[in-house]
Amino acid sequence: MDQKRLLLAVSVSLVIALAFTFIQNKFLPHPAHTAQLQAPAAATQTAGAPAAAQAAPVAGPRLDVDAPLLKGSIALTGAVFDDVVLKQYHETLAADSPLVQVMGRRGGDKPSYVQFGWTAPAGVKVPDDSTVWSPSANALTPQTPVTLSWDNGQGLTFQLQLAVDDKYMFTVTQNVVNHGASAVQLYPWSRVVRDYKPKEQSSWVLFDGPLGVFNGTLKQEGYKALKDDGEKAPGGVAYTETAPGGWVGITDKYWLSAVAPDQSASMTGSMSYGTVNDGDGSAYETSFITAQPVTAAPGGNAAFTSHVFTGAKVVKILDAYQSEYHIPNFYKAVDFGHLYILTKPIFFALDWLNSLLGNFGLAIIVFTVGVKLVFFPLASYSYRSMGKMRLVQPKMQALREQYKDDAVKLQQATMELYKAEKINPASGCLPMLLQIPVFFSLYKVIFITIEMRQAPFYGWIKDLSVPDPTNLFNLFGLIPFDPTTIYAPLHIGALPLIMGLTMFLQQKLNPAPADPAQARMFQLMPIVFTFMLAGSPSGLVLYWAWNNLLSVGQQWLIMRQTAAQAKA
Repeated sequence: MDQKRLLLAVSVSLVIALAFTFIQNKFLPHPAHTAQLQAPAAATQTAGAPAAAQAAPVAGPRLDVDAPLLKGSIALTGAVFDDVVLKQYHETLAADSPLVQVMGRRGGDKPSYVQFGWTAPAGVKVPDDSTVWSPSANALTPQTPVTLSWDNGQGLTFQLQLAVDDKYMFTVTQNVVNHGASAVQLYPWSRVVRDYKPKEQSSWVLFDGPLGVFNGTLKQEGYKALKDDGEKAPGGVAYTETAPGGWVGITDKYWLSAVAPDQSASMTGSMSYGTVNDGDGSAYETSFITAQPVTAAPGGNAAFTSHVFTGAKVVKILDAYQSEYHIPNFYKAVDFGHLYILTKPIFFALDWLNSLLGNFGLAIIVFTVGVKLVFFPLASYSYRSMGKMRLVQPKMQALREQYKDDAVKLQQATMELYKAEKINPASGCLPMLLQIPVFFSLYKVIFITIEMRQAPFYGWIKDLSVPDPTNLFNLFGLIPFDPTTIYAPLHIGALPLIMGLTMFLQQKLNPAPADPAQARMFQLMPIVFTFMLAGSPSGLVLYWAWNNLLSVGQQWLIMRQTAAQAKA
């Protein structure tokens, strides 16, 4: 009965989660689309021009960037942030595998970049994609800020004052020095662009793609949705909103590129789609332009400061930047989901336990014990009730034989028996239902947080965030072939097999269903769940297996006590 309730609870929860996501994406109201973001009427250039109009320079001088956690370079032609490599992260577990690159040069197969510029009235020459900037130093480091300069020949000197910290944040100040006799008004802009669609796509458990916080609210626009909406909207702008501050960017599962402007300034942010002769031909863009111009008085200057994040979505780092620069909801770059009131505390609990134990697998084991302690009273009540049900099985069988031809009387007699023996047949359902949100929250934490990425356990489990690499169908590597090339589900690792065995042991302690057909179905459940969880992250399977073992021990002790009390 316990396994039946578990299956029912898991199935209902899956249906609810999938249905909610479908309804949210398809039917709940989204912000209305507005016209394309345009510069002031007097301007001759627009911020974030359609990507198809942009050149794709692949050569020219570059400014080296070197910080403790990242390295790369900035193209001085166009002042493009298009080369950032993370020093601490490799693409695979192999020590000699390439470092993760979060921004790629235009002209390559994965162009992704950040760019800054100005929109100005007609007749004022501003930097563009072909502008070659002059750097004040050869390399940008945390100890060496660099200023990029360009003179427009009309009395204006444009500057990009660059600084980088010891983690993943650049500070970019767009400064215009006016040597002329008249004041000049300009609109600083910034944009994050990706000229390709990555293989890793959004799902009900994870979002990746263009996103931003506008007026304090997180807005996520998947690649397909942005393309579909952009192709219907003027200029390809699918969404735009004017509000103070905020941030925009493009996120992957573990990596983020984002721009956060001066939070006191009124900004018009947008998400747009276009086509380019680069990457795979698609251009996805999030951008900002100041809603009000900045003014460079004669002999004076006008400056506007933004921050650029390009790096790993480490939760504590995002939280620190959110606090330091007052970036609203910056932590939501990590997709903790609608259950963030559970997922984020669970993450912090696991992260803290890992800092104590030095292993996320051990952290999951200790965390599971904590969850069992929290639900111990409910589980004990449930197991005592199941113990009593097991003891009254002979009486139940007698009732079935007595009323085998009258289902109504059998039901009535069964309920009277439950009442007389003080048995609650639904008692096993509540603990399971209460643990379902914890299970899904833990799954999300293991799946989405970079702290769990490539986190080893022991033995053959080298990465808790991916499925068990071993496979029953090639005798755990003894036969040199990959069965999944024949049929994808032919992958069951050792840890899912252990989990299935623990479920089988737990099932043996539960009262057997009276219906032979149901009994056979429940006997298959450990096999079914083994296949279901075989493709899940190893950390989740570890949690389930250890939780089952704890349940078996708790259930055995309580049922033994119940039997002893019944004999007494």
